Amino acid sequence: MATTAPIKTRKPVQAPGETHKKGGNHQKMKALVYHGPGKKSWEDKAMPVIQKPTDALVKILKTTICGTDLHILKGDVPDVAAGTTIGHEGVGIIEEVGSAVNNFKKGDHVLISCITSCGKCDYCKRGMYSHCEDGGWILGHLIDGTQAEYVRIPHADNSLYHVPKGSDEDALVMLSDILPTGFECGVLNGKVQPGSTVAIVGSGPIGLAALLTAQFYSPAQIIMIDPDDNRLATAQKFGATDIINNSTVNPVEKVKQLTGNKGADTVIEAVGIPATFELCESLVAPGGTIANIGVHGKSATLYLEKLWSHNITITTRLVDTVTTPMLLKTVQSKKLNAKQLITHHFKLSDIENAYDTFQNAAKEKALKVVLANI
Repeated sequence: MATTAPIKTRKPVQAPGETHKKGGNHQKMKALVYHGPGKKSWEDKAMPVIQKPTDALVKILKTTICGTDLHILKGDVPDVAAGTTIGHEGVGIIEEVGSAVNNFKKGDHVLISCITSCGKCDYCKRGMYSHCEDGGWILGHLIDGTQAEYVRIPHADNSLYHVPKGSDEDALVMLSDILPTGFECGVLNGKVQPGSTVAIVGSGPIGLAALLTAQFYSPAQIIMIDPDDNRLATAQKFGATDIINNSTVNPVEKVKQLTGNKGADTVIEAVGIPATFELCESLVAPGGTIANIGVHGKSATLYLEKLWSHNITITTRLVDTVTTPMLLKTVQSKKLNAKQLITHHFKLSDIENAYDTFQNAAKEKALKVVLANI
């Protein structure tokens, strides 16, 4: 999940823990619940129920942790109310569907999209599912999310995907968010072209997802920049032509050296802090594009006095997941190895230890973690 501007505040589709079922819901499940900045707990919570005819109830089989979840815990996403179940990714089994759900039935194996789409509003008709007037990024944000034993999915017909038989669930979890985010917000928005030069600032999971999908377009160079040698080594294994440790090397000077003193045609910001966005402004070549993926909780300086005369394009985007069907086929055909992004496995009940690992990624050499509801 990536956003580059404050999320518009909307009335939550469901208040955290609310069931809207006559007489209440007395069945319990376990969920990871947000209790304000820096506070979370794995605790009992009422099971979600069908609220609208277009809803589906999904039993989670596999889920993961996203960098956006860490931003939520830091307090960077103030729309998230205390009491909300975190998470917006996963694979599961349909437990129940509302009367208006036509494409899915109880027992179906499904991939959950991080973006909820009604498929009918003006934004959805334009392919901007992220701004759906009755959806968008709501899971683990405005309504309870997927880091739980069960989750309610609004607009199920447009927000779930059938999992092909024989699919690797771990790999498919990467299709809920990280791969479409890296591809749409970084590669497509960044206008990566055959023979071009790409610099990606941030070699974490989202930067690596951009690296993997940028190779669809055969750029001549992909330069990865990060202060973590382990992540840089992984990037090189995944196809980076050059790596730069910006804690020991001046990245601006090195990129200039690697590009004939021009800079990169596409620069992708995949961290979400002011320093990395400002670095991107110094790396881009005349006529180039800065594609922001990172979730920014603080203002960054825009050096417009330097950029205005260099024909620079700056793009922002909240992932729409319009490319998920294509990416699903690409993973199924083994043209894209999504599973290589996974470094750690945990039981869902061990989610607090999984967060500790993910939050200490450099020490633990962690990329993506997969949590299994077993």
